[in-house]
Amino acid sequence: MKTIKTGDQNLIKKINKSIVMKSIEQKGPISRAQISKDTGLNKATVSTMVSELLEESLVNEIGAGKSNGGRKPVLLYFNHKAVFSIGIDLGVNYILAILTDLRGDIVFEKLEKLEDKEPSIVIEKVIALIHDVLSHTPESPYGVIGIGIGVPGIVDTDGKILFAPNLQWKQIDLKQAIEEAVHIPVSIENEANTGCLGEQLYGAGKNISNLLYVSIGIGIGTGIIINGNLYTGATGISGEMGHHTIETNGKKCRCGNRGCWELYASESALLEEAMKLDVFKQDVTSNLDSITREAKNGNSEVIQLLNSIGEYVGIGLTNIINTFNPEMIIIGNRLAQFKTWITNPIHRTLEERLSPYSNKTTIEFASLDTYSSALGSSSIAKSNFFAQHKITVK
Repeated sequence: MKTIKTGDQNLIKKINKSIVMKSIEQKGPISRAQISKDTGLNKATVSTMVSELLEESLVNEIGAGKSNGGRKPVLLYFNHKAVFSIGIDLGVNYILAILTDLRGDIVFEKLEKLEDKEPSIVIEKVIALIHDVLSHTPESPYGVIGIGIGVPGIVDTDGKILFAPNLQWKQIDLKQAIEEAVHIPVSIENEANTGCLGEQLYGAGKNISNLLYVSIGIGIGTGIIINGNLYTGATGISGEMGHHTIETNGKKCRCGNRGCWELYASESALLEEAMKLDVFKQDVTSNLDSITREAKNGNSEVIQLLNSIGEYVGIGLTNIINTFNPEMIIIGNRLAQFKTWITNPIHRTLEERLSPYSNKTTIEFASLDTYSSALGSSSIAKSNFFAQHKITVK
C-alpha cells in the first residue's frame, strides 16, 4: 500500500483551504454546512479550515442565518479589507501607484509624470509615492503586505532589471533599493506580464486560459498566459515581441536591432510621425490628447496616421497569432485609447495576412483602461502573501 507523504498532505490542506476561502469569497455570507454541501468537503475539514481563516482574520463571522428546524447557522463572510497591497505601473514617462484590497478594488491612487529617467531620481519618486500611498491605507489586520512593480524592460527571476531600453537602464536592482527604504516585500515584473495578469484576473481576459496581452506604450511588450499560467520563459525574459523585426533595413532601435515592431506601431512612433503633420508643426511637441482631439474633429491627416499605426499593429499581431494561436489577444496601455481609429485597420490587416484556419483569435482592448499593469502588479504581491498562508488565489 502506498503511503501518503507529508508534502502531499500539506498540498491537500492547501487546496482544501483555498477551496473553502474561495467559497466564502464568492458566496458569502455562507454557513459551514453550506460550504460542505457545495464543495463536497466533509464538515470536519471545513470546520478546521474555517477556524484557521478566522484566526488569520481573512474570514469573519456575522449573525446567525435562517434555520430549517435546527440551530441557526453562523454565517461567514470574506474580509476583503484584511489585506492591502500596492501596485505600481512604472512607465517611461509616468508612474501610477494604486492601493488595492483583496477584491482588487482600488482604494487610493496617484499618478506622477516622469521627466527624468535617471535611476536614482526615479527610485526616489517611487519611494515617495509609496509613502504617500501608505499614508492613505485604512486600518486593517495586516496593513500593506507587499508591493508589486511592473517595469518596461527585461526582468530576471530575482527581480533585477537587466535592460529597459526606453528608460535607458541596465542592471538596476530596484527591488533591493525599495525594500531597504520601505521595509515591505517588493516584487518586480515586466509590465506586460503584470498587465496580462491584471486583465486575466479582473478584465477582458477573465476565464480565458490562452491569451496574450500586448502593451503598447512608448515601447511594445507582451504578456503570455498558456493554459491559465503566466509564461515567462526559461530565464524569465520572454515576451519581448516589440523587438521582432518587421523591416529588414529599418530604423535603428535602442535595443541594438533594426526595424523593430515598436518603432512603427507604438506611442513613440505615433508621436514621432504626428510631429510631421501640418496641424502639429506649430507646436513644440504633440501629445496623445492633441492627437485624440484632432481625430475627433475629423482631421484627415491624423486619421490617416492612426490608420497606418493600426496596420503596423496588425502586422505584429499576425506574427503573434501564427506563433501562439491564442484564444484572445488584448491590446492595452496608452495606445488603446485610439481604439476607435485603429480597430478596423488591425482587423483588415489580419484578414489580409492570416489564413482562414488561424484567423480565429479574438482581438479585444483592455477593459481596465490604464490600470491593467498596476492591478496585475498588486495581485502578485497578494499571491506571495497567500502562499505564506498556504492558500492559492487562482
